[in-house]
Amino acid sequence: MSGAAGRDRPEFVRLGDADRNGLFASGLEYNPPARGMWNIVHTGMLVPGAHEIFACAQGCLRGVILTAAEMLELDRLSWISVSESDMFDGTLESDIVDGVRDIIAKLGKHPPVVLLYLSCIHLFAGVDFDDVIRELSESFPDIHFVDCYMTPTMRTTVSPVMKMSAQIYGALEPRPLDPKVIGIVGNDRATDEDSELVRIIRSSGFELRDITLCRTYEEYLRLAESSINISHIPTGVLAGDELQRRFGAKHLHLPARYDYNGIADNYRKLCGALGVAIPDFSEEIAAAEAALAEAKAVIGDTAVAVDYTAVTRSFELSLLLKKHGFNVKYIVADTAGGEEEAFDSLRELDPDIEVYSAVNVNMLDMPEREHEPVLAVGQKAAYYFSTDRFVNMIVNGGYYGYSGIRKIAELMKDAYEVPKDRRELLKLKGMGCASCLV
Repeated sequence: MSGAAGRDRPEFVRLGDADRNGLFASGLEYNPPARGMWNIVHTGMLVPGAHEIFACAQGCLRGVILTAAEMLELDRLSWISVSESDMFDGTLESDIVDGVRDIIAKLGKHPPVVLLYLSCIHLFAGVDFDDVIRELSESFPDIHFVDCYMTPTMRTTVSPVMKMSAQIYGALEPRPLDPKVIGIVGNDRATDEDSELVRIIRSSGFELRDITLCRTYEEYLRLAESSINISHIPTGVLAGDELQRRFGAKHLHLPARYDYNGIADNYRKLCGALGVAIPDFSEEIAAAEAALAEAKAVIGDTAVAVDYTAVTRSFELSLLLKKHGFNVKYIVADTAGGEEEAFDSLRELDPDIEVYSAVNVNMLDMPEREHEPVLAVGQKAAYYFSTDRFVNMIVNGGYYGYSGIRKIAELMKDAYEVPKDRRELLKLKGMGCASCLV
């Protein structure tokens, strides 16, 4: 049974009744105040020395400016306000060019890269972005201008987050590919050094490069030397594909998995691409199993809620936990895309699991309802189920492979034993960034 219409019931569906091709109908949405996820402002700041310029309406600018201010990077962001009259006087392009010129003049020292963001209003008006970039590049040949986009109309095609994850590599220039250099692309935090993925690369004599590890612009430019680029989160796929198209670097998409067979398949592909032997992972698997067992002994039959902002495969993690005896009762996710096999297996194992929409407007009243004690994996689950026992993690937390399963199990145990103040933590925008709100 699914939630009733209106605001008297949250929007949910029983897993046994769910259609994995469309869990919930699209409609009026609600954005809960769980702010840990990164947005395109945070992502652009990964480019060392880059200056961001947003051209958009004042209502949109408010969120953009507050993001930069909260992460203590306001000096790296400027803006051009678009008014209604600009839509009718034929000056949209010239206003952008003149505004950028004025901003650069006031900066004094030229940044090596300017990330120039246009908004949906420019795309609706048919602005020639290529011509804008060309004119600015001619005016400032020492600056690399990268076209960036802040438009919610892209959400059903290439999402702004996925597009931005690719555009941060837009200033790279072709360099000879180094067969001993491997890149990890499209992620907003470094991959755990303890993961088998990183250990295989480093122990096999390869150098690992990642934009999250770059501290200088030259280090950033050297990312173009990677002969193989690995993506392991869904929003990183476009980045890997674009770098393969532009520079010829092989792209391996090895998605973070919570299934032992899936993890093993990833490592077979990785070792095959590197030309190295596949290590024996029996110790890592045993450690993951031990951590799961220890966490289950502590958490017991407490209800568990898993949300998609914590892990990119929420149904797969839920299936793993369910198989290890955890009382997974709730999943917060709006789609099961890419997890069809895990979805079907989990539905067969426990059809009574309740799947809640992450954004449906009916979820507005969800935190005000009375809930049984819940251990949440993810910020949105913590908010909706009003629990201070939660794993504060987004987008896999940089964890990967068997060690990732072990560490998530350890985090669940710690979350149960040491409750957090969700109100203080959930208000921090861009988890992992500096924040003036701390």
